[in-house]
Parts: sequence; C-alpha cells; structure tokens
Amino acid sequence: MRNVLLLILIVLAGFGASCNRRSGNEKRYDLKGKVVIVEPEKHLVTIAHEEVKGYMPGMTMAFTVRNESDLQMLVPNAEVTATLVVDGSHSWLEDLFVVTKQAAGGPMVTAAVQAKEGDEVPNFALVNQDAKPIRLNNYRGKALLLTFIYTRCPFTDQCTLMSNNFAQIERQLGQDPQLYAKTHLLSISIDPGYDDPKVLRSYGAAHTERYENETFAHWEFATGTGDQVKDVAQFFGLTYFTEKDEIVHALRTAIVSPDGKVARIYQGNEWKTDEVIEEIKKAASTPTP
Repeated sequence: MRNVLLLILIVLAGFGASCNRRSGNEKRYDLKGKVVIVEPEKHLVTIAHEEVKGYMPGMTMAFTVRNESDLQMLVPNAEVTATLVVDGSHSWLEDLFVVTKQAAGGPMVTAAVQAKEGDEVPNFALVNQDAKPIRLNNYRGKALLLTFIYTRCPFTDQCTLMSNNFAQIERQLGQDPQLYAKTHLLSISIDPGYDDPKVLRSYGAAHTERYENETFAHWEFATGTGDQVKDVAQFFGLTYFTEKDEIVHALRTAIVSPDGKVARIYQGNEWKTDEVIEEIKKAASTPTP
C-alpha cells in the first residue's frame, strides 16, 4: 500500500509540473495602459494600452488574466503595467502592477446597441478598398456576411483568424455558383486612421490569394470616417471607448439576410466555417420584399 501511495504522489507531482511547464515558444512584451473594464467571471480585463514595442500599436482591447489575485486588484481607471505573454494562438497578461489607482470618474465607455436577430440594419455608409463609397443597402437581395478586423492585429486567434475563416468561406461558396451569386462578404476595419483603402486592398488581396488579379467583386474590405465606423461597429455589438475616441477591439461577426435584417450575430472566435455556411444558406433563401 505504501508503494502504491508513493507512486500516486509521484504521478501527481509530475502532472503538476507539466501544467506549470513553459512551452518554450512564449514571447513576452512589456505592456502599459489604463484599465477600462474588468470582467472577473470571464478572467478578462480591457485595457487602453500604449504601443507594445515590437508587437502591436496602441489599442483598446480585452486580455485574459489567469491569476485570480491580479484580477481582484484591478479597477476601472487604474494605470497598470503588465507582461503580455504570447504562445502560439494563446495570449494572456502576467505580472500585473497597479501604478496608480485613480478614483472612478464618469463613464469611460459607451454601451453598444446590441442588435438582435430580426432587427433591420441601418443603411450605413462606408468606403471600400477601391475608395468607392458603399452602403449596406447595396447588398439587399443577397445574404451578407460581415466581420470587424484591423490589419495590424498580431493575434492569430483574433483578426487573423477572422480573415482566414472568411477566406475559407469564400472558397467554399465559390464551389456553388448559384449560392455564390446570392451572397457577399464584407470585412470592416476598426482602425480607420491606418487602414485606408490602399492598405485594405493589399491586405484583402493577400487573404484571397488572388493578389493583382483580385477584383473584390464578392469579398470587400471597408473603412470610413471615425464616426462611420463607430456607428456600424456599435450597432453590431462593439463598445466605444470615449476617452481615446476608439472602438474597443473585440470580435463580432454577423449575417444580414437579403431583406436587410440581422439573421445571426456571433461573438468571439469559436464559430466554425461550416456552421456559418449553413446559416448563410438559410439566410440566402429568405425572400426579399
């Protein structure tokens, strides 16, 4: 019995060590910014951070915080420093330190509209990768799949994943000419200050892998003024950070039916392309008034 217990302890010790072992592929960056939102139940903190040297521009976005004690000390408006750890498709914050814990002021964020299925989508105005004005009503009569990205996003499980998923959907829809003719894809940048039409054209052509032959007839990339982007982003559920005059970077993907109403909204990055294609097929069959 003593030997059995000893063996169990050795196994458990080895398991604990494996859980804490580093992968060896981690990259670590210094991060500094202001806390916007704390969501302890989700182990998330939204931070308006400065440029992360060697990794990403300043942005307002949510980060995973694994350490419970770190979460408990965070409050909105606190100035913090942390280590951003990136390991493949996973990232999180470690070594959080509150530099100053300011008194809470007025609201720092403007809540999103949170459109619901069945809501009519306003005729938002944007500009596409060819610098041509577009409106969402242009796609009436087709099932429209749209998402939000920014081209400098370095996280492989966020904007890059959304664009890769859209590229896969684009290819699969192309295998059915009738369905392809009834659908349209649209990627909207939440970084209009950097993502001008020229940048979006280059980014989009690289993701379709058609490069100089890309016509963007079926999958467009859009930007606009700050207010134009803010209006459409908030409608589909993204939050606006008033202090820095920018959209809080999060993931929203939506299907708009041919009659211009919200058919489905996906939060986060866990949706699968096959699932979305089935929903697009359903939406494409919606009769247009």
